[in-house]
Amino acid sequence: MNIPNNLKYTKDHEWLKIDGNIGYIGITDFAQSELGDIVFVDIKPDLKEVKMGEPFGTIEAVKTVSDLYAPVDGKIIEINPKINSEPQLINSDPYGEGWIIKIELTNPQQVNELLNAEEYEAQLSS
Repeated sequence: MNIPNNLKYTKDHEWLKIDGNIGYIGITDFAQSELGDIVFVDIKPDLKEVKMGEPFGTIEAVKTVSDLYAPVDGKIIEINPKINSEPQLINSDPYGEGWIIKIELTNPQQVNELLNAEEYEAQLSS
């Protein structure tokens, strides 16, 4: 299982990559493998901001639909345009081309509440 050390994680299996005050959000390798083949991602096109712990959309796989939760507060900068036509990118490259949204962090201190790779891996084992 791939759990990159340079990311932060939620207990709900989302990841956050931080680049200055910009954050990229996606789902973990574990989450995509549990969901199976992803067929659709639904993010409200008029969504302006996300709040830590609150759903910002859904992800649909062949067998189930799951909510996507924001790891931190932020203003939406971009929804990954590739995942509309190629949702399987989340399966094949969850930490790269399969990112879901890009935000501007509005409360950077919240990052300290997220799990590091070691803590996330320990949670999966328990």
